[in-house]
Amino acid sequence: MHGYWEGPEETEAVLTPDGHVRTGDAGCLRNGYLCLRDRLQNVIVSGGENVYPVEVERVLLAHPQIADAAVIGVPSEKWRETVRAVVVWSGLRSALTENDVIACTKESLAGYKCPTAVDFVDVLPRNPSGKVLKRVLREPYWTGRARGIG
Repeated sequence: MHGYWEGPEETEAVLTPDGHVRTGDAGCLRNGYLCLRDRLQNVIVSGGENVYPVEVERVLLAHPQIADAAVIGVPSEKWRETVRAVVVWSGLRSALTENDVIACTKESLAGYKCPTAVDFVDVLPRNPSGKVLKRVLREPYWTGRARGIG
């Protein structure tokens, strides 16, 4: 890649001085394989621990009453950021509560990865290619604040 069309600032932000591209992906090497964890802009830093939203979302989406889910970091005075789930209720069975959602994550995840709050929405905002617009979900919580990552 030589750069973005008519975008010198964007090009400078993603290209290293030696010409490598910063993709924005967070990953690790495991047994010689590169494992992608999430996008750096989505990583939640809560009490010094990294929380990868995709891991929490997998647990949420396994719940039969959750049709869709996204996980974002929101400001926390105590932890810097805390995990917040945004879920779409499937409509199956009885109404789904915030406590139900949080409890289902506590069965599979470390406590710091579990949501501390849940928003219920009819639909998650998506771009034309179907990706959840997490910046739109985060925006109301971060207005007037500087987010330390991403």
